[in-house]
Amino acid sequence: MATNTFDFVGGDRGVWKVIRMDSVCGESLELVPCLDILPNSTANLNKGLWTLTGFTSNVRYAEKAEREKLVAVQSDLGRPLATCAALIPIRKSEKWWALAQDERRKIFETKSHHTETGLNYLPAIARRLYHCRDIGQPFDFLTWFEYAPEDAEKFEVLVKSLRETEEWNYVEREIDIRLIKS
Repeated sequence: MATNTFDFVGGDRGVWKVIRMDSVCGESLELVPCLDILPNSTANLNKGLWTLTGFTSNVRYAEKAEREKLVAVQSDLGRPLATCAALIPIRKSEKWWALAQDERRKIFETKSHHTETGLNYLPAIARRLYHCRDIGQPFDFLTWFEYAPEDAEKFEVLVKSLRETEEWNYVEREIDIRLIKS
């Protein structure tokens, strides 16, 4: 049976080796040497030092034309050359969530140009968003990125660009975890 819910397990073992963990804002997570991504199940034996759970869902905040552009150029995860990754858990403020959906969309896209910015870095950088706010997790989103070592600078520019937008004024906790495939 396929699952759309996954555990990101930080601990002593895993497919991904942690090379850096930085708290951008808010409380950090305990430093770990490895990360594994597993289908969510109470039977998972590798619970590690911490586990973050998230689920995949439909694309949100994107209008039809934006979604079509994304689908046309985005890469799949798991490409053999994409040996670098980043897990960026994010929690937004209650002020963000108190906004109506159209107000969030206006900040997200009309003012911050989130989708447009991301399109500039496709297909080099693959991305998947995991939602966790609705399942009682300490973050609202777990954003997973994969890219080849030669695209590392592009990734840095992408992250810097997004953090300079109005949308990021609503982020109250963010951890930047960089990884390489072990």
